[in-house]
Formats: sequence, structure tokens, C-alpha cells
Amino acid sequence: MYLMNAWYVAGWSSEFTCKPLGRTFLDEPVVLYRGKNGRIVALEDRCCHRGMPLSHGEVFDNHIRCEYHGLMFDGGGRCVDIPGQKMISPSAKVRHYALEERDDIVWIWMGDPQKANPEQIVRYPWHASWPYKAKSEILKCNYLLVSDNLLDQTHAAYVHKSTLASDPDAYAKAEMHTSPTTDGVKFTRWMLNCIPPGLYASAVKFNGRVDRWQEFEYVAPSCILQFTGALDVGKGAYEERVREGGFGLRIFYGITPETEDTTWFFWSTANGYRQNEPEATEQLFHSIEAAFKEDEIVIEAQHATLRRLSGRPLININSDGARVHARLALERKIAAERGISREQVVTMA
Repeated sequence: MYLMNAWYVAGWSSEFTCKPLGRTFLDEPVVLYRGKNGRIVALEDRCCHRGMPLSHGEVFDNHIRCEYHGLMFDGGGRCVDIPGQKMISPSAKVRHYALEERDDIVWIWMGDPQKANPEQIVRYPWHASWPYKAKSEILKCNYLLVSDNLLDQTHAAYVHKSTLASDPDAYAKAEMHTSPTTDGVKFTRWMLNCIPPGLYASAVKFNGRVDRWQEFEYVAPSCILQFTGALDVGKGAYEERVREGGFGLRIFYGITPETEDTTWFFWSTANGYRQNEPEATEQLFHSIEAAFKEDEIVIEAQHATLRRLSGRPLININSDGARVHARLALERKIAAERGISREQVVTMA
């Protein structure tokens, strides 16, 4: 079940050119292209004449032409030209979607365009101030499992043994601070006086043990912001909230449903250390990419099992706190949008 009236990530600014790009969001096929005026257009990926995907078409200035019979559509979805025909019916149109481009991220509103408020878009200034690298990929699982995985970081001690984890006891004994918000949840995990992971140690020079932090914010329906880092023990990371001088990493996650069983996973890694060294940013990206491949194996296997054994109960444990608050926030929003109770949302999901 999806929240329709919300902003979802459609991709990165660099992905959209004058060549039409077809993508599916929330089970809806969409064609996206950048017009001559520089603005990105999002339309229903279906010509209203015979159903040909417009993503197979061609862009002319700010319009797109169907490659089957040549119908031309403007950025609002209205047919403006039919070869060999002067009269164009007002019904000759396709749906258009509200779209905004901010911080190198392209956001799409899949619900009622009249309700689309750009002020609700999550801002991410780090793409302008920190060097970063981004990726778009599709995962074979429900989108909720992706956010669930990110919001319970205790899995890292077991899933990421070779990449991000270094001290399983530190993960198990992490100090957790969780704060529900109107739109989701924020939490900070502290792993104090622990061995730095190999990724951290290869990026910056530590004197020995470190104090690590993991700050996360989930914004329903599917955006997560992460700030992770470490300083040498005694440098004030925990006591004084010092953040400069050690390892720092920011990750943006856009988790957009493609279908109930597949998810667009848009993520970027921004480098907070050795920022004048492109190779450091590249190394960071590939290290995180390797860790995400480990996540992918787990959540795709999890999804397959949940599909096969649907209806069997699952339990919550202490580490599920942030995940539970995130689900509650999303369920409240869906219930409000549909005019039903949250309990009905849970039953229908």
C-alpha cells in the first residue's frame, strides 16, 4: 500500500536528458525527459491513441512525440499536434506529474498535482558542499524492507562483517537515542571506545580506539538521511558533539516503490574527510556499494520468504524501536489520506 500524495525520488539530475527515460513508480509507468528549456517533464508513459509507450518517442524542444502515429504532447500532457488532423479533442491528453529538481535530486509527486507542495521536499545541501557520488538501482523486494533494514543497524555486526563492522560487541551494546517526529523518526547510535572499521581506518589515521556515531532521520514515506562518523576516544565526539577532524560520511537514501515486489534505491555517499582528493570519494563509494550488496542479498531473501510464507506472525525485539516508529508514521499518513483508521491500513497492507 502506497502513500500517493507525497514526494518520491525519481532519480538524479544527471540522469535526465532530451532522450526519454521510462521508469515505473508506485505501479505507474512514467516517461521523463528534459526539455530544451532545461525543465524535466514527467508524463504517463502511454500515448492516448493506441497505448504506445511515450518513452519510445522523441523529444522536440519541450514536447514529446509518439513514435507510433506521431502524436505530439506538451509538458502538461496535452496533445498539441496530430499529423494529418487539424481538430484535436480536449480528451487527447495523458496524465502529467508534478516534478521538482532540488539539490541534484529529482522529486516526483504521484498523487493529486494540486496538492503538491514543493516546501515539503526534503532538502539536502550536502550535495553542494561535500564531494559525492550517486547510484540508482532496483532491488527485488518491497520498499518497506529497505527502510526497515536501514533503521535497525544492529544487523551490521552480522551482515557486514567484511565491510562496515569491526566490533560485534559494540553494535550489541550501542547506546541508542530515539525520537519520534511528525513525519517519521530520528535516532542516534553511539558505539564508544571501539575498534574502527577497516573502511574508517583506511580513510583517516586514528590513534587507536574511537567513538562512533550513527545519526539517522526517516521522513515518510521513503527518505532516509544518514550521518556517520568517528573520532579518537577523548576528542569530544560524545561529550561535546564534536564532528570535525576524524571520519565523516553522509548518505542520502531515496527509497521509491516500483511495484509491491521491486524498489528503486537511489543513494549517494558524501565524503567529509580528504575532500580535495577525488580518489577518497571514489574509494568511499565503492566500499559502501560493497556493503549494500550484502544488504541486497539479505533483504531480497527476506522478501522471498515473506511472500512464500505470508500470514505467519513476526515478532519485534528491542532494536526494532526506530523501525516501529517509522512504520507508525507512514501508516498514520496513509490512513489520513484514505480517510480510514490506522488499524485498517495495517490489515490491508
